[in-house]
Amino acid sequence: MAKLITRKWKLSDLWTLLRNAVSAIFTGNLLLRMNAGKYFIHIAYTFLLCWILIFESLMAENTLNKVEKNKAKLHELEIVYADKTFEVASMSRRSEVSRRLKAMGSAVDEPTEQAISIE
Repeated sequence: MAKLITRKWKLSDLWTLLRNAVSAIFTGNLLLRMNAGKYFIHIAYTFLLCWILIFESLMAENTLNKVEKNKAKLHELEIVYADKTFEVASMSRRSEVSRRLKAMGSAVDEPTEQAISIE
């Protein structure tokens, strides 16, 4: 019977393996040397899943950017709303209404006597 010869692994084998892999990549034979033809569908499916994962991540990032921009716009609109509310409240004061009526030339003024109630 023939004896099986087992060879020990050496560091120079790593250099040979790396050199062969790089030359196979440049010549386009890497997948053929790895016998990956029968696993092509699996490899393509894996790349498709990776692409979908990256695409979903980009879409989520875009959505978060829109949310941040809309929060900033909403904050600005809240400031404008508070300013307008203050303006309206200040316009409805008694002295402001009286001053405006006089500026328009109206004879309406604050009452000098108390109102009479009819029973």
